[in-house]
Amino acid sequence: MMRKTAAVLLLLAFFCLPLAEASVGSGEAMYVGGTIAGLPEATMGKLDTNSEKVLVFDSPKGRFEIAYENVTSLEYGQKAGRRLGVALTLTIWALLSKKRKHFLTIGFTDANDKPQGVVLEIPKGTAKSFITILEVRSGKKVEYESEEAKKHVHG
Repeated sequence: MMRKTAAVLLLLAFFCLPLAEASVGSGEAMYVGGTIAGLPEATMGKLDTNSEKVLVFDSPKGRFEIAYENVTSLEYGQKAGRRLGVALTLTIWALLSKKRKHFLTIGFTDANDKPQGVVLEIPKGTAKSFITILEVRSGKKVEYESEEAKKHVHG
């Protein structure tokens, strides 16, 4: 049984290694997962913070908006947020990747006042600007997954 499990994990790793190299580039973001209906996990797109009312994620596969006034929590780190009341999972490639990934977890309520959440992977160099915009417009303070994550943003 142990050999069979090891073989399956090895096959998964082999087929997922090309995906492990996938990473968000400058000006991009990835919807890693969350409660957005119809939007597949690992969807590449762009985050638009130009509006003072809503954060917009736009991709060829779908789009969503989060009203800043509906944000209930913000978390930044190198792991997906753990405090959302929804199950958020990282895809296998994210777990296999050796490259550091930067995750922004946003908890919010929808139009029906139901809790929702998204995990976004953002480029390394954009964390400080995204966090500053989200904190100012939502009135919420970001929680950091670790002291290292906090140092990455604040130096």
